[in-house]
Amino acid sequence: MSAPPPEERPKERPQEWPKERSKERRKEQRRERPEGEHEVKGLAFRDDGEFSPDSGDFPEDLPEGLPGGGEGGVEGEAPPPKVVLKGRITWQKLTFLPLVLAAVLLATWLWFQQARLDPISENALSNGQVSKALWQQIRLTAISTFFVLIIAIPLGILLTRTAFRKATPVAMTLANMGQATPAIGLLALLVIWLGTGQRAALIGITVYAILPVLSNTIAGLKANDPTLLEAARGIGMSPLGVLTRIELPLAVPLILAGVRTALVLNVGTATLATFGGGGGLGVLITTGITTQRMPVLVLGSVLTVSLALLVDWLASLVELLLRPRGLEADS
Repeated sequence: MSAPPPEERPKERPQEWPKERSKERRKEQRRERPEGEHEVKGLAFRDDGEFSPDSGDFPEDLPEGLPGGGEGGVEGEAPPPKVVLKGRITWQKLTFLPLVLAAVLLATWLWFQQARLDPISENALSNGQVSKALWQQIRLTAISTFFVLIIAIPLGILLTRTAFRKATPVAMTLANMGQATPAIGLLALLVIWLGTGQRAALIGITVYAILPVLSNTIAGLKANDPTLLEAARGIGMSPLGVLTRIELPLAVPLILAGVRTALVLNVGTATLATFGGGGGLGVLITTGITTQRMPVLVLGSVLTVSLALLVDWLASLVELLLRPRGLEADS
């Protein structure tokens, strides 16, 4: 008798490796790919070249942190940090100082309404003398500041160029001498040389205020990162382009701080123009001192201080407006 045939066992299906299953899954998804999408190395792209995280075709070995990869996928991906910019001009900045100055001027006017002015004081304050002195003060300040800007800023730029850097100590020494000299003494020398009038006063005020703008311009341009300038030259920017588009914008805060200082100096120094026949609010102050009339002295002093504070406030607003936005981001 022959032995019974052995029972036929069902053939075991060969084990599929994860890689083979992944390939089969990709093939199935490729067949179901909607129109307008294609696959490159396991990643789904739209026809416009953007990766499609919503297509559901995420390879298993996609690195973490990319859309769909690991635990840091689309849902777990941290949003980019927000750049918070500081406010430039707040309502406190706009209103506080003007309200204080308005209150001071109002109090001065009310005091004058109750004060008894003798003929000498009335003569010093009547016939438009106050408005004339105030206009002369503003004119001296504006013109001298204009000359300071067109002299100090170009000179500071020139002294930071390679060909003229050796002349920087000489220029800074002369600027320091101009400010170290007493303003009244410098004005007296200019009056002896040029005679009385506003011309001598303008030259004296300009010389006295050059140093802050010149030194801040040089310091601001020297503070720029050399690697940033080299990178700009490396992408083909001309020297003028590097200066106007990188160096000067980065140096704007320091330059504007110097201009603001020069403005306040000019307002104060312009009161001394009266000793050289240049007019200004110094006329009221000297008249009040020589005639011993307190109302005239107080009015000249209050107007001078108010004008200096107002100019400084306006300069601070301009400084905030002209400051590059990129320099205001919180680190």
